[in-house]
Amino acid sequence: MADEEAQAQPNGQQPQVQAPQMRVLGQYIRDMSFENIMAQKGAPADTTPDVQVQVNLDGKKRGAENQYESVIRLNITSKAKEGDTTLFVLEIEYAGIFHIENVPEDQLHPFLLIECPRMIFPFLRRVVSDITRDGGFPPLNLENIDFLSLYRNELARRQAAETGKADA
Repeated sequence: MADEEAQAQPNGQQPQVQAPQMRVLGQYIRDMSFENIMAQKGAPADTTPDVQVQVNLDGKKRGAENQYESVIRLNITSKAKEGDTTLFVLEIEYAGIFHIENVPEDQLHPFLLIECPRMIFPFLRRVVSDITRDGGFPPLNLENIDFLSLYRNELARRQAAETGKADA
């Protein structure tokens, strides 16, 4: 059998492994909430903001073959540096639907939480900028997010939690 495979490939080379393939099938805002607390309370408009961003990621298989969903959840809170008054709160879930092939099962989870968010993040960044501008604030231009670092930190956190449970 090995001789037949070697004959099928020129010069006896091994068959080539298929490269991973990914296509973005769609992306959308699943849920969003923007609260302009400054306008509701009448806070002064000349305050210097302190913006805090929390990022959560989720990925899962969809019903169709080779289709997956990756979700970026952002909780953004802007507070005044003086007085700790909340200026605005933005909560958004931005999802992408992907067609993914030739990714080994053991690498699929990191792929969904690193590569897929990396593909849709520029669009989410634009949405956040537009929402904050339309909400009466200067556009919030988010810095790039290191999804690989987030993934590694989450794995370390889970491993530490498991170690803590084992010790207890």
